[in-house]
Amino acid sequence: MDTRRFLCFFFLTLCIALALLFTWARLPYGPPYAGDLLDCSTNSAWCSSKNRLQSKPPNPTRRLRDHASDTPHHPLDPLTLPEITAVRSILSSHPLFASSSSHALHSVDLQEPDKSLVLRWHHGDPLFPRKATVVARVDDMSHVLTVDLTTREVTVEDTASHSGYPTMTLEEMSAAILVPLMNADFNRTIVQRGVDLTDLACLPISTGWYGKVEENRRLIKVQCYSAKDTVNFYMRPIEGLTVLVDLDTKQVLEISDKGGSIPIPKAANTDYRYSAQKPNQVLKLLKPISIEQPNGPSFSVEDDHLVKWANWEFHLKPDARAGVIVSRAKVRDPNTGEFRDVMYKGFTSELFVPYMDPTDAWYFKTYMDAGEYGFGLQAMPLDPLNDCPRNAYYMDGVFAAADGTPYVRSNMVCVFESYAGDIAWRHTECPITGMQIREVRPKVTLVVRMAASVANYDYIIDWEFQTDGLIRVKVGLSGILMVKGTSYENVNQVSSPENLHGTLLSENVIGVIHDHYVTFYLDMDVDGSDNSFLKVNLQREQNSPNESPRKSYLKATKTVAKTEKDAQVKLKLYDPSEFHVINPTKRTRVGNPVGYKLVPGGTAASLLDLDDPPQKRGAFTNNQIWVTPYNRSEQWAGGLLVCQSQGEDTLAVWSDRDRPIENKDIVLWYTLGFHHVPCQEDFPIMPTVSSSFDLKPVNFFESNPILRTPPNVEADLPVCVAAASA
Repeated sequence: MDTRRFLCFFFLTLCIALALLFTWARLPYGPPYAGDLLDCSTNSAWCSSKNRLQSKPPNPTRRLRDHASDTPHHPLDPLTLPEITAVRSILSSHPLFASSSSHALHSVDLQEPDKSLVLRWHHGDPLFPRKATVVARVDDMSHVLTVDLTTREVTVEDTASHSGYPTMTLEEMSAAILVPLMNADFNRTIVQRGVDLTDLACLPISTGWYGKVEENRRLIKVQCYSAKDTVNFYMRPIEGLTVLVDLDTKQVLEISDKGGSIPIPKAANTDYRYSAQKPNQVLKLLKPISIEQPNGPSFSVEDDHLVKWANWEFHLKPDARAGVIVSRAKVRDPNTGEFRDVMYKGFTSELFVPYMDPTDAWYFKTYMDAGEYGFGLQAMPLDPLNDCPRNAYYMDGVFAAADGTPYVRSNMVCVFESYAGDIAWRHTECPITGMQIREVRPKVTLVVRMAASVANYDYIIDWEFQTDGLIRVKVGLSGILMVKGTSYENVNQVSSPENLHGTLLSENVIGVIHDHYVTFYLDMDVDGSDNSFLKVNLQREQNSPNESPRKSYLKATKTVAKTEKDAQVKLKLYDPSEFHVINPTKRTRVGNPVGYKLVPGGTAASLLDLDDPPQKRGAFTNNQIWVTPYNRSEQWAGGLLVCQSQGEDTLAVWSDRDRPIENKDIVLWYTLGFHHVPCQEDFPIMPTVSSSFDLKPVNFFESNPILRTPPNVEADLPVCVAAASA
């Protein structure tokens, strides 16, 4: 070996060693052992997924809870830490695992008892046998298993009909971003781009599915950024460099480098932290604000998961895939005092995020954040006073690592009361009537919140309960854009702006156009499980010339959907409808069927070709509304195994069976949609954009259910004096 080749080899070896040292300094000191409790309030690579460079968040104000003695109290309570430990022990001695050369648990969740059993269960009754559903990879094969925690029996189900792979584990994603560092060609490319290997920050990006060449092996693509001089490395992409990695063998399969001429954007003005802002640039626009509750909050959380507030009661639990699940939601009837069923189960089923750049380094970015990454696994600890106000109740998530060891995601969910000066109802009588009437009621709501940081993007999911029986589901989008490097520094240099596939946000930075679709599973049980889907279509009717001075009016035509295809709805502004879930066997005093109606919001629809591979996988966004008969195996809109799936196990496929849905136990599905054309205000971090939909009572109550609630009076409220005048 000549001197020059020796020096090159020595330099590359040194760079790799430094990079490994840098990376492993950010990883835990090895996996937890049996019985250990891994606290994921620190955002280590073990606990986060796509990005591995995260600063430690401020310590929560509540002390970390010891979950070692948790016990379930309700049939829907999530698996406890001792139960997950028991699952790990049972599987370790099972022949499938004991004889394997490699295995990993991709999910460990409660296998909920049959719905019919849960509906008959009452507080104080014995719990049903506790079981776990486990999705595992054993010797490069996927398996779905049922583990009976009482009998220790393990049942293995067949998954041969599924084309996809399980949700990626945090451990294998962390390992995948190290693989390119073992490749001399990759390291040489990084050095040629002028980036120090110790400044690398890399992301594992799901590949989607684009043909048979990608079958029979689990794949991930790795792209990297420069973290030099900023924590916001997302704004400094090493554009055009993509590494294809085999997740099972941890080998580099291909390196695509088509951006050598594109500069890495500068770090200036990209740091979004308050501590990084110059003192003379800090905007002190607002004085501190807080909602004070001198008598404490009005809600309670019993047995860790049963929430009671005002006229509502529901079960709440964190979930590794869905994020948070609301179950057995009931509202008290003001006339009878009895709780009435509204929703058996509701949660975020899938998120579909396709980017609109067809070039080599971008076409595959069509994320399914729940099925590929685990929406709940990305839920970071909430920040007291900023994510959630005073008097919030915090709930931890207890999940399983790839080796089965339980760990805690602290402060994952918060519950709090919210009052923003809104009005529940009001009327002031006009003076000409001679009546001095002014009746107003403040609107106080209960909010269940989680926030998932799926690498660059942050999703805020709120379930809001109102005293009038309304449930509002709200999605907020914040965080950091996924951007593209470019040679352009000003739009004046761009001859064909449409070829940017986005907006020039800063020098050498393009924010790529993309969509967000968030699909919700809503198992409505309106006064019982046998429900129907009613479409109330508003149509223009013409008057005859001599019938009325009016020429036209609106007429409501009601149609009950008989089958699934009757209930597939594409929203149209000039073909308006209301969408009711009714119980045809329960009627009000005057004869109307009791019901709840879906009030749509966030109505962006996918414009992709239906035969485009990403849209085949995301076919559950072809309609905004679907209704299916209840089937416990049909909960994930993108299918059970989503990674590299081909779209053969989606909500669209199930619904096309066209099963009967009239007077059945039915599930309502709704997709909130967002088109995002980035703008400069989104740089370097985005202000939150949000939208919501409502589940609103329609003839469910005999009259206004909050008619008899009292107004606020001055004597009931504390007098808070501003600090400046105290």
